[in-house]
Amino acid sequence: MVKRKSASISEEGWNYEAKVAEIEGIITRIEAGELELEAVFDQFATAVEYLRQCEGFLQQRQQQVDLLIETLSQE
Repeated sequence: MVKRKSASISEEGWNYEAKVAEIEGIITRIEAGELELEAVFDQFATAVEYLRQCEGFLQQRQQQVDLLIETLSQE
């Protein structure tokens, strides 16, 4: 079973674009065949966790946008 890292996307220094770039780098390394099989699984797990963080970030921002739109509608 893969343990989830408990990194919070609200932490100082977390950056959506940087995470996407890291995911792309992992994909490139996996596709290039540069990694041993065990490293492929480790890197894949890392990419999945980064994707979860990105998804959470986008969901939070969508909620903020929805709230702002609702606030504007009430005025």
